[in-house]
Amino acid sequence: MVWQVGDTYKAAYDVQNYDSYVKTQSEAAVRLLTGSFAYDNLEDENASITLREGGAKVNEILEKELSERLAPAGIIIKEARISHLAYASEIAGAMLQRQQATAIVAARTKIVEGAVGMVEMALNKLSERQIVELDDDKKAAMVSNLLVVLCGERGATPVMNTGTLYQ
Repeated sequence: MVWQVGDTYKAAYDVQNYDSYVKTQSEAAVRLLTGSFAYDNLEDENASITLREGGAKVNEILEKELSERLAPAGIIIKEARISHLAYASEIAGAMLQRQQATAIVAARTKIVEGAVGMVEMALNKLSERQIVELDDDKKAAMVSNLLVVLCGERGATPVMNTGTLYQ
């Protein structure tokens, strides 16, 4: 924050200690701002402004809040901005887990979308080329097996089927 004393009378007589007043009101303004907006879109997917991505708009709101709070002390705000955002250590671990969970879900969603497309393509190709006729039960078994292989975290282990599908 960049500020200056604009009215020396107010700074000297309307508040007890203008330097302390600036510090106290600045902290209060930042606390109000951080409580009003989500840190990022992981906290609120529908947030139009977040502290992390809000940039100029967040700084504009902070400047306005500081100007209103410090006017009684004759203080003029030249510039105010948030230069560093960080969660308290007790919250940071939980946020990291949340971000990791969101990334894992997004990755799994892509894997499932791809696997379903590959299963659909396999069934269509088998049908088009008339390689094998599959009834609904056999298609279901094939779909299940392919999805397990394509979506699983470990490599596939082949199993030799010595009977029929219905045994």
